[in-house]
Amino acid sequence: MSGASGGAAASVNSEPPAQEEGMTWWYRWLCRLSGVLGAISCAISGLFSCVTIHPLNIAAGVWMITNAFILLLCEVPFCCPFIEFANTVSAKVDRLRSWQKAVFYCGMAVIPIVITLTLTTLLGNAIAFATGVLYGLSALGKKGDAISYARIQQQKQQADEEKLAETLEGEL
Repeated sequence: MSGASGGAAASVNSEPPAQEEGMTWWYRWLCRLSGVLGAISCAISGLFSCVTIHPLNIAAGVWMITNAFILLLCEVPFCCPFIEFANTVSAKVDRLRSWQKAVFYCGMAVIPIVITLTLTTLLGNAIAFATGVLYGLSALGKKGDAISYARIQQQKQQADEEKLAETLEGEL
């Protein structure tokens, strides 16, 4: 049985993560660091939100603590060594496209704010939301260089001039 699970683990690791296609190494680490800081801020703010008698604040606090756990599980699974499936979850999340991670992280960060709009929920979810924004920006891709942009513009201009020349010759 151990041979079958080893083969499955090898096939999971042989697939390149979707996020490595357009991300540089430093941007990937920036996103991970932002995820860790977002998890820490969500956890601390979630604890502060739970120390109240208002049920909506308690619900938002519990959601923020859950967000913190999910962020840590997805971004840095070695912070959760007591969870057996942490590496599996992280590998599956790494295969997601950047825009999917952006929607997931931003959606998770917005829900406590929708539940109760307080300064604690806003500040606590700001970095987690910023993590989603960073992943969303990576989904847009790299900005093109000026030389390739000028070449494309020149090709368009030549095509327009050829069309104009053809219409002028057709009128004569």
